[in-house]
Amino acid sequence: MSTPPTFWQMLQSILAAALGVQSQKNRERDFTHGKPLHFIVLGALCTLIFAVMLYGVVQLVLYVAGA
Repeated sequence: MSTPPTFWQMLQSILAAALGVQSQKNRERDFTHGKPLHFIVLGALCTLIFAVMLYGVVQLVLYVAGA
């Protein structure tokens, strides 16, 4: 019996999937041993962090450009 994926394995899987480079082995591990809710929550959190960082970069560029 295999153990569920660790936090870092789930984070790696989410980032790899977002970039489209998820391996078949990791995908099978996630679907057989991972809990969907954990992946959904972590994926939503990563998406929120990405959106906030993108907003911050745009605000910084606008500030530097004097707009």
